[in-house]
Amino acid sequence: MTAPLLIATRESRLALWQAHHVQALLASRFGVQVDLLGMTTRGDQILDRSLSKVGGKGLFVKELETALEEGRAHLAVHSLKDVPMTLPEGFVLAAVLEREDPRDAFVSNRYADLDALPHGARVGTSSLRRVAQLSARRPDLVIEPLRGNLDTRLRKLDEGQFDAIVLAAAGLMRLDLESRIRARFDTRHMIPCAGQGALGIEVREDATALRAQLAQLVHQPTWLAVQAERAVSRALGGSCSMPLAAYAHWADDGQLQLDVALGHADDPRQPLLRASVRAAVADDEAALALGAGAADEVARQAPAGYLPASH
Repeated sequence: MTAPLLIATRESRLALWQAHHVQALLASRFGVQVDLLGMTTRGDQILDRSLSKVGGKGLFVKELETALEEGRAHLAVHSLKDVPMTLPEGFVLAAVLEREDPRDAFVSNRYADLDALPHGARVGTSSLRRVAQLSARRPDLVIEPLRGNLDTRLRKLDEGQFDAIVLAAAGLMRLDLESRIRARFDTRHMIPCAGQGALGIEVREDATALRAQLAQLVHQPTWLAVQAERAVSRALGGSCSMPLAAYAHWADDGQLQLDVALGHADDPRQPLLRASVRAAVADDEAALALGAGAADEVARQAPAGYLPASH
């Protein structure tokens, strides 16, 4: 009997949903047995400080990559928005699945949408990208840090610690919590982060047979879109300490439209820098070129303080 494939996964409810989703997909498509290896990451353990101050989103994937490296697991399933733009040597993204709703969700027990919030209302989010875009639209709001898994964040809202919180719509939908969404932000007003709503499957680079199998699961329109988005962040030196948004979608004419916004890392009240580009994109090379072009346009606008000193 062939040994089962093992998926390394975080143990939050959302991460387990994602792992079970891929488990079922692999079983139905290829008839293989797939088991889960649940793990707690540093990102799950450190809840009293912002990610930008303790090592970034890579804290959510490091332990999973160690399991792959040591042969304790064969693949890891991630929310693609949590995956660093440059993977460590020896690891690759083998597949990106079809994207769920990429938008940010406005969640509140009292108010219908962002415009309904009163002056000085407390809004919870630890995403600098969201902070910069919320501040651009509503500079009167008090935006406070909000860490923890999805259930913890909802509990803090329900306890009255916030008037509203902002979450990824995809996570709420996957956990059958869509009823908690009061409004979805238009992507023109709140541009998502690179990869938001998409699931990525990471494997060792030398796992050639597994890579070939997983390549059959790639949703090509999503793959090309997120390639362009991640190229923007890679070119600008993006990390969770940079309030950077990048979202690509397919326009009615078949071209890929890429919208980017960059805020000031230390002062969210500073103006957002924006870029919008589009092109016919049929392969990775064209997607990466589109992302690089958008990054160049933003960089040309950027005064001191918007980009890392090394850029």
